[in-house]
Formats: sequence, C-alpha cells, structure tokens
Amino acid sequence: LFTLLTFLLLFPIFMSCAKPAMSVPLSTDSRFFVDQHGHRVKLACVNWASHLETMVAEGLSKQPMDTISAKIASMGFNCVRFTYATFMLTNTTLGNLTVEQSFLNNNLNESLAGIKALNPSILHLPVIEVFKRVVASMGRHNVMVILDNHISKPGWCCSLTDGNGFFGDEFFDPDVWQEGLVRMATMFKGVPNVVGMSLRNEPRGDRQDVELWFKYFERAAEAVHKANPDVLILLSGLDYAIDLTFLRNRSLNLSFDRKLGFEFHRYGFTKQNDWKGSNPNQMCGQVVNELKNTSLFMLDKGYPLFVSEFGADLRGNNENDNRFLNCFLGVMAEYDMDFALWTLFGSYYLRQGNYGIDEVYAVLNWNWCGLRNATYSARYSSIQPRFQVPGLPEAYKHKIIYHPQTGLCVLRNSLSMDDPLVLGPCNESEAWSYNTQNILSLKESYMCLQAKALGEPARLGEVCKDPSSKWKMISDSKMHLWSEGRDGSSVCLDVDSSNTIVTNDCKCLADETDCDPASQWFKLVDRNKF
Repeated sequence: LFTLLTFLLLFPIFMSCAKPAMSVPLSTDSRFFVDQHGHRVKLACVNWASHLETMVAEGLSKQPMDTISAKIASMGFNCVRFTYATFMLTNTTLGNLTVEQSFLNNNLNESLAGIKALNPSILHLPVIEVFKRVVASMGRHNVMVILDNHISKPGWCCSLTDGNGFFGDEFFDPDVWQEGLVRMATMFKGVPNVVGMSLRNEPRGDRQDVELWFKYFERAAEAVHKANPDVLILLSGLDYAIDLTFLRNRSLNLSFDRKLGFEFHRYGFTKQNDWKGSNPNQMCGQVVNELKNTSLFMLDKGYPLFVSEFGADLRGNNENDNRFLNCFLGVMAEYDMDFALWTLFGSYYLRQGNYGIDEVYAVLNWNWCGLRNATYSARYSSIQPRFQVPGLPEAYKHKIIYHPQTGLCVLRNSLSMDDPLVLGPCNESEAWSYNTQNILSLKESYMCLQAKALGEPARLGEVCKDPSSKWKMISDSKMHLWSEGRDGSSVCLDVDSSNTIVTNDCKCLADETDCDPASQWFKLVDRNKF
C-alpha cells in the first residue's frame, strides 16, 4: 500500500508539520501542554537510553553526538525522553567514573574505540558530565528533553525481580530516589530545553501499594518542584505503567498546579495480549475499552496524558506487533496523544550481558546511519503534528479520515467528482463532516462520500439521501466504515494497492483469527486546524 519511493517523496511534507522550537518553560492547560503564551505544544518524542551499565547515552560509538541530535530533529521529533539511573547521581563512585573507565569496567573495548574516533572529547569526562553534554547537544538542535528516572541501579529494565520495581525493593529506597530526583532537577535548573521530569519508569511488583504510591510521589513531586519550578512533573501508574485506575476518584494533594501530567505505556506484548491468535477487531476493541478504563479517562479529568512508551518490531514480520500497531495508531490519532516512541537507538553497547546487539524496535538501524524501516517511520510521522489546537473558533472543527496502516488520510485526487479518492498526507486532507445520519461529506459543500458497488472506487456525489451515502462505524474495533452499494451490496471502505479508496467485502467481522482487516481500518479524527 505504501512504498519506500512514496515515503521518500512525502517525507519532507511530514517533516514540515513538526515545529520543534517552542517558547519554554511549559505548563498545562486542562489536558494539553502549553507554552509561555498558552499555545498548545504537542510532545512528539522518541526515547534515548542512558540508564544501562555504562551510564552513557547509547550510540556515541556509532555517530558523533551532534549528528544524532540533528538526526532526531530531522525525523520530526521535537523532544527526547532521556533515561537515566538514580545511582549515577547518588553514588559518587559511579557518577564520577570517566567514560573510558566505565567502558573498560564493562569490557567494551570495541565500543570504546568507536567513541575515541567519533566523540573523543568525552573520553575522560565523568559520565554525569557527558549526560549534561548530550542534553546541551539536543538543545542546540531545538530538541526538548524529558528527564526519565528509568531505574535505580544501572542496567536493563524491567522485570519483577530486578530489585528496582517499587518502594522498598533492594535498589529502590524512597529517600535515595528522591535525593537523586532533586539533584537532577537542580542540575538542570535554568536549562531551557529540559521541559519535564518523569519521576519513575514503570512501577511494578509484589510491593505495589496505592497508599505508598501517593505518599512517595506526592513528596517527591513537591521536592522536585521546589528545586526546579519550571519543569513539568510526569507520573507513571502501576503494573508497568499501564494502570491509573486508582486516580479515577482521587487526586494528588500538591501545593502547585499547572505542572502535573501522567504517563502510560502500551505494547503488543502488554498483558501477554495474543493479537496473532485472536480476531483483530475483537482484540482491538478489547484493548481500546481497557485503555479507556485504565488511563484515557485522565484526559476527561483535565490532565495531560503522555504515552511515554509504545512501539513495535520494525522488521515488519512480527504479526502480533503489526496488528497491535494498526489498532494503537488509531487511538493515538483519535485522542491526539503526546508521546515518546520506543525507541531511537538502533543498537546497544551492552544489554543483559550481550554486546552490540540490535534493537529491532528502533527507528534507526544498527549503525545509527539511517532509518530501519521507512514505511514505519512515515506512519509515526503522521501523528507528530497537532490535530487539535485549543481556543480556535468552533467553525474550524472538522474530521479527517485517517488510515492507521499507512499513516495517510483520505483526500481528493483532483477537483473532479469523477476521479476516485486516494490516500495522501493528512496535512493535505480536506475538511470532512460526519452527521447523525451517518453521512460523510466535505465540509461546507454538497458533496458526500458514496459507495458505488463491490470492488469499485468510492466517489463523491451530490445526492446524499440514499443508503449508499450512509457510512456506519461497525465491528468491535469501530474502525470499519460500512455502507450499502448502489447495487445493494454490503461493503466496507478499503484501500487497493495503488492507494485508491475502494469498497470491498468487510473483513474479519466474524470470529476468524487468520484474517487481517488493517486495510479497512479508518478513524474519523477530530481536527480544528488546517
């Protein structure tokens, strides 16, 4: 449906939508993050790890630091969730290790040689100083930073037995944790591109306790805000950051406001979901309903919600992840979510005892030189721009017809009603309206979307009263647009191999598991800007 050549032609259009330069510091206005002037800032971030054994940002053996920062900005990301380990700040022996010492201690001679060649100026610096230099490098490229306390003891995260899961675990002393947070907040006070701090990644484990969560997160939030009043404070829920239900009827007791947001994570493997072995429509509907119950309700409570981790295997052959992503990108577009994609880094110095291993979820390839999968990168690019901008006139509101499988939207190929509709960049989409009679029409026009017959292109028409002009959202996924063709056939909106909008038999409406409805999944997304 979407070729590499198509992506290369459209990539500059996708990138033109991102606006990384912001008026900071940021604050909150109901569910949105806003700048100093009250204008919405959508966090379109990518994760960059610095929390593993070396405590050095991944990739500095592959590319110069500024090259990586420039690459982040060129891919349309306006911020980075930059991870770190508490002990880098609270254990002076660790924090004062030079890069060379840290890499030699971990037998990383090959990676050390790469750093000597590509980033020689950091070789004899303490790892904590290098952390600051990476943040400064991102600042030079107008990339904002969310400082993420990923773990206490440097290493891979996360498991139920790593001693880092919840307060009272072997490496998770709440006083030491708070000390590290305050030191980090103080270190970056007055650094304009550091716009937020995520206080802890993925609380989890047998010690999880709601009362302790409130006790220690309230205390730490106050301490961080006192040390650095400019930064946003982001809090994760329980059970690997998927459960915020305990906040449905209870709020934190804090002395400050307009700085608090919440975060959640989601992957194809979350809760051991079997996307491959389930009916895709049913599984998507189940997961969306679960998200509404466990996290999305926070938007209705008036808090920003930051999807600080989600992603998929970008090799493209993981059916579980592919099905998940087709569903979840629809959620991301529908709710216009702030996010941090997992992940940037194409390889690791050291992960779980393995040297130089590939990261198949990364947007960059193993040597950090190029995109791992251009088609997937185009899809992520489609959710980087803002769809919703608060404060604009009501007349600006309209719909776009978003196609998660490609990251494109339905648009006119020409002004002629005889020409078929096609998929194209969402920033070129016409404004659509969808009324209570289930009619999809071009806003402020007499033209509506119509189904002709099975296997034929859907087209615009001017007589919009017959059944072929009515489109219902059906199936558990609520992403099939169903209509009745003029020949009496029952059809769903679909996309053919040339990206033309057609109508075909509806897919996967029964209980079958060996079908793929992704080409027929569309989201009617609210937008109020052109």
